[in-house]
Amino acid sequence: MEPIMLYLTYFALLNLAVVLAGYWFVRNAMVWQSWVLLAFSIYTIHMIFLNESAIIRMLALIATTFTAMKVIAAAESYKGKLSSLSFRQWTVFAIGWAGMRAQPFETLGDPALPDAWPKIRFGISRVLAGLVLILVAHQLVTLSINPYVLYLMITAILLLAFSLILHFGLLSISAGMWRLSGVGTYYLFKTPAKAKTLNEFWSKRWNLAFSEMTSVTIFRPLKDKIGAAAALMIAFVFSGLLHELALSVPVNSGYGFPLLYFIIQGIAVIAEKALIKYKIGFLQHRQLARIWVFFWVVIPTPLLFHTQFISSVIWPLSGITIK
Repeated sequence: MEPIMLYLTYFALLNLAVVLAGYWFVRNAMVWQSWVLLAFSIYTIHMIFLNESAIIRMLALIATTFTAMKVIAAAESYKGKLSSLSFRQWTVFAIGWAGMRAQPFETLGDPALPDAWPKIRFGISRVLAGLVLILVAHQLVTLSINPYVLYLMITAILLLAFSLILHFGLLSISAGMWRLSGVGTYYLFKTPAKAKTLNEFWSKRWNLAFSEMTSVTIFRPLKDKIGAAAALMIAFVFSGLLHELALSVPVNSGYGFPLLYFIIQGIAVIAEKALIKYKIGFLQHRQLARIWVFFWVVIPTPLLFHTQFISSVIWPLSGITIK
């Protein structure tokens, strides 16, 4: 057996073990044991794929992290309650949906819910738009312009393209498909451009899987113990660490930059809450508020998507070679 096939077999077996153990942990609200499971599974996958390509390492680490984080999120959600998830419902949730709320899958098998096909059509349209942008990027490579300007232009297009394909495309299709099976799934990326505050952007519009994850596993357990501001900051730091795992570890470079990005976001959100509390005027103006959100989210993105990640993952995924 080829080494990569052997490693993928290990990956599948490990994630299956996480799902099986996770069901027991969730049924018994075993929270700290779930954190141990997360650490063990991430370290094991890291070692298994240590010498593989950055893309394969990234995908393996992200998939395993999401599976293990679902155990923690579900164990926290059902703490003090009786879980009504069947093993089948748990398994489908753990491996078939990117969100972190298990409760919608308690109705798996019920009649189809409304608004399923519009979500599927929306997702397909975004996948197609993303593919068109990748084709555009391939054409731009041939232009005779400043190499640095060309690099920035193509990188921006590719990041937008992959976001359309995954975040707004495949995840929307997934939401629609599960609604056909009676599960109350939803958009995980909800028109983020409409956000009028950073808090709204991060908690209600961008990557609800991550906001659900950090809210259930970090913010809520810590809020009453250390205060809302400190708990919020720790939640952003935790998000930064998970992004280090996804963006820096696979390429063995750029360490600290994704964490710094999320520390900036946490500080900005806390500062924003203070500005709103004291009714600072510019946040009451719709367009100025959106410029505020755009500035803090977009301007620091080179920290998040650092150069080595772009050159080792984003460009190769699109089939474009950096010259």
